[in-house]
Amino acid sequence: MRISMLARAIPFLVAALAAPVAFSDDASIKITAPADGAKLDAMAQNKMAYEVVPGPKGDHVHVYVDGKEQAVLRQLKGSYTFETMTAGAHDICIKIVNKGHTPIGVEKCIKVKVE
Repeated sequence: MRISMLARAIPFLVAALAAPVAFSDDASIKITAPADGAKLDAMAQNKMAYEVVPGPKGDHVHVYVDGKEQAVLRQLKGSYTFETMTAGAHDICIKIVNKGHTPIGVEKCIKVKVE
């Protein structure tokens, strides 16, 4: 009798294990400007526009240029104006972090060239 109950439970267990788990998969980041590979003016105030869905583990975002933290942003949709950027290639990244400022593993990066 126990074996038949277990046999009936197996399809439900398999379905439960195959179901998507909602962690950072529900989180997303879009950098809507500048485009990846864009050329920026070294003399201009360059802005980044973004949209973030923090997911269940995220709280806010941190902005990085070349691996160095530049800003903590609490708005989930908006823009950020960079300080003057030196000429050359740069990596711009946004990382979703939790309330303790620890990245949850969701990030979006673009490469730009400042001239």
